[in-house]
Amino acid sequence: MLSGCHTDLKINAALRFSAKAMLEESTLSSCRKKMGVLLFLTVFQCAINSVNTYGVSNPNVVLLIADDLGIGDLGCYGNRTLRTPNIDRLAKEGVTLTQHIAASPLCTPSRAAFLTGRYPIRSGMAAFSRVGVFLFSASSGGLPSEEITFSKLLKQRGYATALIGKWHLGMNCESNNDFCHHPLSHGFDYFYGLTVTNLRDCKPGHGSVFLKGVQRYLVILIQILGVTVVSVAVVHYIGFFKVPFQALGLCLLIISISLAVLIFFFYNFRHLNCFLMRDHQIIQQPLSYENLTQRLTTEAVRFIERNHNAPFLLVLSYLHVHTALYASKMFRGKSRHGLYGDAVEEMDWSVGQMLDVLENYNLSSRSLVYFSSDQGAHIEEISSSGEVHGGCNGIYKGGKSTNWEGGIRVPGLLRWPGVIQAGTYIDDPTSNMDIFPTIVKLAGAQLPYDRIIDGHDLMPLLQGKVIRSKHEFLFHYCNAYLNAVRWHPGNSESVWKVFFFTPNFTPEDSSGCYDSHVCFCYGGFVTHHDPPLLFDLSRDPEEKVPLTPETESRFYEILSVMQLAVDNHTRSLQAVSDQLSWNNLVWKPWLQLCCSSFSQFCYCDYDSENSLPEVYSG
Repeated sequence: MLSGCHTDLKINAALRFSAKAMLEESTLSSCRKKMGVLLFLTVFQCAINSVNTYGVSNPNVVLLIADDLGIGDLGCYGNRTLRTPNIDRLAKEGVTLTQHIAASPLCTPSRAAFLTGRYPIRSGMAAFSRVGVFLFSASSGGLPSEEITFSKLLKQRGYATALIGKWHLGMNCESNNDFCHHPLSHGFDYFYGLTVTNLRDCKPGHGSVFLKGVQRYLVILIQILGVTVVSVAVVHYIGFFKVPFQALGLCLLIISISLAVLIFFFYNFRHLNCFLMRDHQIIQQPLSYENLTQRLTTEAVRFIERNHNAPFLLVLSYLHVHTALYASKMFRGKSRHGLYGDAVEEMDWSVGQMLDVLENYNLSSRSLVYFSSDQGAHIEEISSSGEVHGGCNGIYKGGKSTNWEGGIRVPGLLRWPGVIQAGTYIDDPTSNMDIFPTIVKLAGAQLPYDRIIDGHDLMPLLQGKVIRSKHEFLFHYCNAYLNAVRWHPGNSESVWKVFFFTPNFTPEDSSGCYDSHVCFCYGGFVTHHDPPLLFDLSRDPEEKVPLTPETESRFYEILSVMQLAVDNHTRSLQAVSDQLSWNNLVWKPWLQLCCSSFSQFCYCDYDSENSLPEVYSG
């Protein structure tokens, strides 16, 4: 660790003098004394260089993560109708990444990659099944305990750490109080938020993400059972073979109980899955949306106020703008884009509160602030009344759940006054996985040496010390299936992108999968391409016209290079436990948390004291 430190002339001279003196001493005790001096000077040198490089040692880190926000929803990325002055201020006072890529187009795997700096396939957080995210609080899957998060490493360096808002990376493994996947088990000192996610089913009157699918399968199941019972009765009656009525009755009883449990679960989904926690305790079940963003913001402000004299890591993970959409009275009906626009503008207000409290405590120059989204806008989100509840991905094709640019190209804004030059734009490919090595190195921690870290330190790029990103290749997964690859050659301005398969949009002339609400990754939901589709994003960022051997003379050469990269990447993968298998996804009653009792429908509200919170006023 010490050998990597840079030295200035005076410290070099001191080190050379100490080394020479050690050689001249004849006694072992003198050598030990000189060795102590050498070690002290070297450590002192590292500390000086750490401060000199960025102007401050152990900077505070504030990570602001939106949910399902489109890159076209922000003024700093070209939106002219939504008001986002505080987020735009981050761009004006910092760096705007124009090709910032989410490691996955879905919440759970993207957030796993963000926290670990690794493709989610490496941690088992990429699904082979249709469902690619956690949907229930009593599922057993989650971010494995052996994964190393940036919060763990910063906590070891003495940082106060907090996650406020959405987690969506699991909670329990074998019992309802082991909390093996909980934020507090992954390096956070403090947690206030949701362990799963915000869903339409969590807010009465906003519809259901399950009802359509459950109804369809339930009808099919009942039809199959009906046909089976009638068939058994007929063959029994005609004497083809005899069926013990006790066995038939037992089967019908088991089926009836299973159906009753299923109906009970979905009827009470809101109470069982939509709750607010503080650390390990449920404080509001079911979740109330009243002043929810204000409550999250107040918690974040108070955390900064409690820890302003020591380094801290704050992850403020907004529920905005995932459905169910909501906004407080202060913002409801104020935007030009309905409830979705109200939610965006309320989130922007919250970002302003974060910047204000940093300024109030003179922390701006000592704090790196990052703003992004976990993936692109969910364009298929339309309410039952026909109101658009999804965002805008600008000129980019597709959206959430796809690896078209609209699904993975997200906002990327970083501000650190005095360290990062204001008003800078960086067009090279970067990833949300890059935040891991960036802040780990800033905190003076060591990157894990026993695993592959796919992210790269952004600081040289942000400070203009290099002009090219270290990401020559980026691999885009649709769940656990390698869907596309991006290649930015070091000697070219081109950014090549190949698709091995693409989702089948419904309707065909649309840019999304409106019939199924999201696009899926296999079987009849996709079309495979041989040869793969090839685009040059530097010339065709909208991915409109695939290149061919006739339009690109190096077509097969480019594909060959990218296939070699795929082969190398695939060889680097190791077998891991599938955290999103059906067994880990399903609801397990013994893992269910309930703050009161099932007879009381798991109701409690210990957060009412924060229902009208104070917010920072400067």
